[in-house]
Amino acid sequence: MRQKLLREGADELSYEIRGIVRKAEQLQKLGHPIYWENIGDPIQKNRKLPDWIKSIIADLLTDDKTYAYSHSKGLLETREFLAAKTNGLNDTQISVDDITFFNGLGDAIAKIYQYLLPTARVIGPSPTYSTHSSAEAAHANHHPITYKLDPENQWLPDLQDLRNKVTYNPNIVGILVINPDNPTGMVYPRPILEQIVAIATEFNLFLIFDEIYENIIYNNAETAPMAKIIGQVPGISLKGISKEVPWPGARCGWAKYYNRNQDAEFNKLCQTIDNAKMIEVSSTTLPQHAIPRIMSDVRYVEFLKETSKSIGERSKKLHAFFAEIPYVNFNLTNGAFYNTIIFKKGVLKPDQALQISDSNTEALLQSWLHPEMPLDQRFVYYLLAAKQVCVVPISAFCSDLLGFRITLLEENVADQMVIYDRLKAGILEYCEN
Repeated sequence: MRQKLLREGADELSYEIRGIVRKAEQLQKLGHPIYWENIGDPIQKNRKLPDWIKSIIADLLTDDKTYAYSHSKGLLETREFLAAKTNGLNDTQISVDDITFFNGLGDAIAKIYQYLLPTARVIGPSPTYSTHSSAEAAHANHHPITYKLDPENQWLPDLQDLRNKVTYNPNIVGILVINPDNPTGMVYPRPILEQIVAIATEFNLFLIFDEIYENIIYNNAETAPMAKIIGQVPGISLKGISKEVPWPGARCGWAKYYNRNQDAEFNKLCQTIDNAKMIEVSSTTLPQHAIPRIMSDVRYVEFLKETSKSIGERSKKLHAFFAEIPYVNFNLTNGAFYNTIIFKKGVLKPDQALQISDSNTEALLQSWLHPEMPLDQRFVYYLLAAKQVCVVPISAFCSDLLGFRITLLEENVADQMVIYDRLKAGILEYCEN
């Protein structure tokens, strides 16, 4: 081209969670069944919405208002409902104007980072959900800035690492927290959150809390929502219905702005995000209408409890299944529906392999491999080709660690055991090769 087209941060826009699907689809064309463990879609893993939720949605389809635009910030009655839920916690208060709807949290995340100055950096956890790290790095034209989550300490954040990086990098203006965490399944205890808020207070930063999994907590874990601990610090809480209802295809998420009037620059950021949404007219109307009806139904609380209990039981089953594998570090998860499994140092080597069943599959696998790829990505590709289990390398989550993420979503017990057996066999065969 006459001129270079892409800015430096464009190469950070990677999404291996879906990128690996293209490779799995190539295997399907060769006749291989695939066990999908790459993405957090409960519906894909045999989760069924209860009939009462389906009835609410079906009833809305008979209402002509369902087919109209919503207000650019979202339906007023839905924002009133959500603001009342937050204010009922009797801590930080918000108004309906502090809530804006988006077409999924990916839409919200993109807009938050898009309008920040390239020099204004938001530090996030490592490993981290790649939509956050990619969007932040792309806006800054640089690699993400991260603080460590420690697999040797139940994936809790290294607060000294966070403090040091904030202290010595004046470009950091915000801190990202994902609670419960994706990809590790860690739940931030309240004292940890309070220390992060204290750092934000000391250095005059704003906070972003991704709380999409806030109602998927199990194994007696305890935490606190942003509204309970943020005090007077400016912050944005990101929420949605894709995981807990679950209704990922609705593409419905929302941002809550806290303490926006405490800081003029933060207030301008919130207004700019809203202006960007206004240009698009509105977010999808149907799920916005459904939210108050679903969440105010007396059956919803019990439904959430049953969901969390079921995922917690699967987390324990996975722990028992992999506890005796000597090559990995394994933490029991307490929230969301993932587990990140890390290989011990020195276990992965560039000459390891798994036996492949046929020459066509072997040729396809070899076309995926290259010498510079992270060793965990190499393992994941071999696992996919040899065992047909599709997981995601943890190096794709903005991490120097080597491992993979698996979901805790499979409802079919027989399929669970097939996946676990194949995964365990793949690890043992690969590491002992």
